[in-house]
Amino acid sequence: MQIEETGLEGLKLLTPRRFGDARGFFAELWNARTFAGFNLDVAFVQDNHSLSGPVGTLRGLHYQAPPHGQGKLVRCGRGRLLDVAVDIRRGSVTYGQHHAVELTSEDGRMLWVPEGFAHGFVTREEDTEIVYKCTGFYAPDAEFAVGWDSCGIDWGLAAEPVLSAKDAAAPALADIESPFEMGVAPCA
Repeated sequence: MQIEETGLEGLKLLTPRRFGDARGFFAELWNARTFAGFNLDVAFVQDNHSLSGPVGTLRGLHYQAPPHGQGKLVRCGRGRLLDVAVDIRRGSVTYGQHHAVELTSEDGRMLWVPEGFAHGFVTREEDTEIVYKCTGFYAPDAEFAVGWDSCGIDWGLAAEPVLSAKDAAAPALADIESPFEMGVAPCA
């Protein structure tokens, strides 16, 4: 597995090795020993799978507040999407900065999004699927969002995005009080 730093501490781009032949390919996506060797000693408790029909469906930017924070290992199961993480850790030198990367089912790349980041994506093909592992259980009372258009992200949209009512009403980054602090260990 190849791991690349993104410039935002803790946020990493991973490319699993694929072993292919005429039948297709095999790839190991997560292995506790391999990840621990890369200083990513995480325990996943939940897998999520989302399908977005129309191109331009934008979901996010979401996060869960401690003690229900979630780290996420995100990949594209089908189609193509722009995946984005925004650093919302108070005291971080990169607070408010984002990293965007295109993930496709063909390239197999994954983004590790640790606690302390708001996460979102926009679809670039019809019927795009995103699959991700989480380090924390879904906790609706701890779920929050940051306005998708408040962080200076170039989403590459040709038209207005397809949004949920919740995402359309999310507060701007400048208006949130982040529950995350740089250097404070995530809750277990």
